[in-house]
Amino acid sequence: QVQLVESGGGLVQAGGSLRLSCAASGRTFSLYAMGWFRQAPGKERQFVAVITRSGDNTYYKDSVKGRFTISRDNAANTVYLQMNNLKPEDTAVYYCARKGGSDWSNWGQGTQVTVST
Repeated sequence: QVQLVESGGGLVQAGGSLRLSCAASGRTFSLYAMGWFRQAPGKERQFVAVITRSGDNTYYKDSVKGRFTISRDNAANTVYLQMNNLKPEDTAVYYCARKGGSDWSNWGQGTQVTVST
């Protein structure tokens, strides 16, 4: 069973930047698409970004396009989320996930991102 461990969250002022990392265990990292999701208090978990196995293609939630960048390093078994120009509405727990088939089958424990005004 793969384990995903997120890091890099924290408290930042509006307009600031953070880079989240998600390290995966095992030897099959490059075989799966990876994604980032977030969940704000009292709200459902929502999709943020996804990157294909090779990293050639990426897709984003509309509200983060142009501000967030997802990337991966298959040699390091790590996926990243660079977040720039952060807004208070980006405050949430951010999760990385691995896509197995049609489902997001494996999840990390999450990392808190708080954006202050």
